[in-house]
Amino acid sequence: MYICMAACKEGFLKGCRPLLRVYGYHLKGMYPGMCLAVVAMDRNNNIFPVAWGVVEVENTETWEWFLDLLNRDIDSDEGDGLTFMSDRSEIRLTSSYNSLVKPSKIAFGGLLEQQQRLNPEDFVNEAYSREKYLMAYTPAIRPMPGVSQWEQVGLPEPLPPALRRIHGRSSKKKRRKEAGGRVAADKRHHSLSIINPSQTTNLLLSLSSPHATMGASLPPKEANLFKLIVKSYETKQYKKGLKAADAILKKFPDHGETLSMKGLTLNCMDRKTEAYELVKLGLKNDLKSHVCWHVYGLLYRSDREYREAIKSYRNALRIDPDNIEILRDLSLLQAQMRDLTGFIETRQRLLSLKPNHRMNWIGFAVSHHLNSNASKAIEILEAYEGTLEDDYPPDNERIEHSEMLLYKIDKLSYKEQEVSLLLKLGDLVEAAKLYRMLLSMNPDNYRYYEGLQRCLGLYSKTKEYSPNEIEKLDVLYQSLQREYTWSSAAKRIPLDFLQGNKFREAAEVYIRPLLTKGVPSLFSDLSPLYDQPGKADILEKLILDFETSLKTTGGYPGRTEKEPPSTFMWTLFLVAQHYDRRSQYDIALSKIDEAMSHTPTVIDLYSAKSRILKHAGDMTAAAALADEARCMDLADRYINSECVKRMLQADQVSLAEKTAVLFTKDGDQHNNLYDMQCMWYELASGESYFRQGDLGRALKKFLAVEKHYSDITEDQFDFHSYCLRKMTLRTYVEMLKFQDRLHSHSYFHKAASGAIRCYIKLFDSPIKSQTEEDEEMSKLLPSQKKKLKQKQRKAEARAKKEAESKIEETSASTVSKSGKRHVKAVDPDPHGEKLSQVEDPLMEATKYLKLLQKNSSDSLETHLLSFEVNMRKQKTLLAFQAVKNLLRLDAENPDSHRCLIQFFNKVSSMPAPVTDAERLVWNVLEAERPSISQVQEKSLLDANMSFLKNHEESLMHRAAAAEMLHLLEPNKKSEAVKLIEESSNNLISIEGAPGRVRPWKLKECVAVHKLLESVLADRDAASRWKTQCAEYFPYSTYFEGSRSSTVSNVQSNTENGPSNHSGLDNSTTVNGKLESFEDLTI
Repeated sequence: MYICMAACKEGFLKGCRPLLRVYGYHLKGMYPGMCLAVVAMDRNNNIFPVAWGVVEVENTETWEWFLDLLNRDIDSDEGDGLTFMSDRSEIRLTSSYNSLVKPSKIAFGGLLEQQQRLNPEDFVNEAYSREKYLMAYTPAIRPMPGVSQWEQVGLPEPLPPALRRIHGRSSKKKRRKEAGGRVAADKRHHSLSIINPSQTTNLLLSLSSPHATMGASLPPKEANLFKLIVKSYETKQYKKGLKAADAILKKFPDHGETLSMKGLTLNCMDRKTEAYELVKLGLKNDLKSHVCWHVYGLLYRSDREYREAIKSYRNALRIDPDNIEILRDLSLLQAQMRDLTGFIETRQRLLSLKPNHRMNWIGFAVSHHLNSNASKAIEILEAYEGTLEDDYPPDNERIEHSEMLLYKIDKLSYKEQEVSLLLKLGDLVEAAKLYRMLLSMNPDNYRYYEGLQRCLGLYSKTKEYSPNEIEKLDVLYQSLQREYTWSSAAKRIPLDFLQGNKFREAAEVYIRPLLTKGVPSLFSDLSPLYDQPGKADILEKLILDFETSLKTTGGYPGRTEKEPPSTFMWTLFLVAQHYDRRSQYDIALSKIDEAMSHTPTVIDLYSAKSRILKHAGDMTAAAALADEARCMDLADRYINSECVKRMLQADQVSLAEKTAVLFTKDGDQHNNLYDMQCMWYELASGESYFRQGDLGRALKKFLAVEKHYSDITEDQFDFHSYCLRKMTLRTYVEMLKFQDRLHSHSYFHKAASGAIRCYIKLFDSPIKSQTEEDEEMSKLLPSQKKKLKQKQRKAEARAKKEAESKIEETSASTVSKSGKRHVKAVDPDPHGEKLSQVEDPLMEATKYLKLLQKNSSDSLETHLLSFEVNMRKQKTLLAFQAVKNLLRLDAENPDSHRCLIQFFNKVSSMPAPVTDAERLVWNVLEAERPSISQVQEKSLLDANMSFLKNHEESLMHRAAAAEMLHLLEPNKKSEAVKLIEESSNNLISIEGAPGRVRPWKLKECVAVHKLLESVLADRDAASRWKTQCAEYFPYSTYFEGSRSSTVSNVQSNTENGPSNHSGLDNSTTVNGKLESFEDLTI
């Protein structure tokens, strides 16, 4: 079988070098054989497949057959103009190598030595140009259409090859051996000591310094034994080192350095308590030994107590101020703790002690750069360059020197910084010239276009422009499109400011080629346009015209050229996503089903339908569709992850975990997910556990994410010396800047917020202690007690058996070749039970709240959580501060209004102040209240009604006003319920749309239902609301809509019996194949 796709052939001929690599490899599995392949290289030296074939054996005959077909496909006259390479030897069919590289490396070097002003790009083959790269990937590989689209030919149907049994040893034994190899590698990795290996070298050098007194007070025999301790510590022979230390201490029990080294050795054996006692004792016996202080610092450093380690290093330097290794260790800790002033002093001291060391020059320059003194850093680098012979580094340091030059002056960063300064100085003409030069370097950088608009006075943050500005922008981008033909940014940006017919024309020009090529991310690119008034309607008309024309004529409107069948499928895909965005889920599902019937092999269609069902509220069916998409490509990790997300959103945690571990190593898969720092999985599973009320497991997942961020912060320590040694200075500075804003990342914000919500819920509904459970048990009848104890014993036995079997599986898979087992530490709290039994939940919540306030102060959720925590802690001023921050960020938000009314209602019910502190708080509140316009000279009821009057059309605002009305006057609960039930959800007509949409959102309706059910405690009103929302959201499983999977399953089971899972009716198959969950095997 020979395969050469048209897109691969055209891409190779138009955009790749005439260099082909041919090779063959064995196929394993049920259908063995040989695969012959030929690949090219694109502009970025990435592999570009051209053709491949499957044969029974690899010999001259099969290769001649394969190359003959390849020769016909690429229209080559017996390989003329091509260079072939194989895995055995280079096969040069013609002398075409000289056409690939014009001058040789030696000739090019000679030209440079002559110092001629030549452009290096003139000597590079055109295959490396940007245009050739884009031409190579312009042809698209079309998806296989449905059976109805296949061309009918008069040939017999192809049959699969006969099943052959593979000879050789069983795969089970092979897997077991491979698992042992992996475990052996893991054991080598985990056998490293707690302390960085470089620390041992530093310690040895520290001991061997001229000022060291290692063994000076010991006889020669014991001095040699002390050297043996240090050497054993270096080679990780800890028992041997302990034996030598005991031999010295037997004769000299008060020798401080030996006691310290014994403690350091014990620290590496996880005997920390003994280690600290011995090191402190050794330090007490020899306070004037810099070795003891150095070891004490290493001990603190291994436990990440960096401030204490810095103190120990400073004490060691008081005794031996010129010890280079201690100075170097101190500088690393100062960089870690961002003690920049001390970092500069230490680096300067290192440079003065050893000025012939390049790393000291670079470290001194970096310290000034981090301290925002760039001019001083450049002076230091130039001084270092002056120390080089003939201003040129040695041959073995040229790469490091080039990195230093790029760190000193990065041309691109320099130009970006220059144009930024010109813009701030108001020199718009020069800035515009520089932006145009940057665009010539990268015409797809949106920031350059924005900067050019600023220079021309045509930029607006709100993207609102006058007709005159729109006309000028249109002229500008038309010229840029002619100049940068291949730039997609020059075609996309005009869609943000054009209006009316011009917008439609530009959108048509932009969308049409992307539909033809089949770009799945097209809708994500167009999605921001839906927030601009009127543009969603124009896009709807445009894509509906595309759909109609492609369906009837096979081409775009006004064009005679026929489009490939896949264009119609991608158009349906775009239409479905459009209606999904506009909450018209019926039409979206019908369009995506039509696309799936047209081309059932495209995975993106199943993923899109899963997203539509998720937005419609049917999480179970969405998970089923995502699992169906996963089964279409079991080797795709991204699709597997999407499926896991859908399962977790449907609260199917156990099934999600089984699916997630398909891409982990054998053994303890759950711990593998933790070791991989798979934070999206931990966050999603934590949210699922929180929805199910399992606060212990939810806390465990959220705190695991927080632990990852702590580990990332600690991991930077290893790079402080590595980056200076390897001269990766630009990346090092970027890494430090990233670390400074690490905790502002969205994942950390979600984890910390989730943990705080768990602690608040634990405070409101504390878990019963053992004594309380015993008291309840004593109230039961003897027979009931007996039954309950039997159930508990069975549950404990079952859990113990599962744990033992899991340990056996793990230990069986962690056997190395030497027969030794690598046993991981057992989690003492696998279900988070101890986490949920915390004594003071609010104190734990405050720890994470402070991090959010420091790193996410612009988030509304941060101050909402601050208000909830401080109100429960009765911290009045802190709660008031949270209210003021909420009003500053969004005063019209329903949550801001709710917190404002709750706070002042709580204050009004407080007793008269008695103590000085209470009077002070009262005076502050009285002074600050007039500055809040919402409650200025108004009662809380008037403020609430004023808020309602301003937002009568919003469901969530009405719900917040109703909740506050019930809070202020509990006897008016019926009026509060009436406020919610009178909310209008009238259909809104959309011009050109086949249907109408409602303004209510599913998430908002769920929140209102919970409000009616729990806060207002009106079950009848909650039931009426649920019935009403079930009509508005027929796919919602929460409201048990008529088309949801839960109702469909009930109807199916009623009709076909509880044991029949295959006879699902049409209403079930609309939402997805739910029976795939029952047949799913991991």
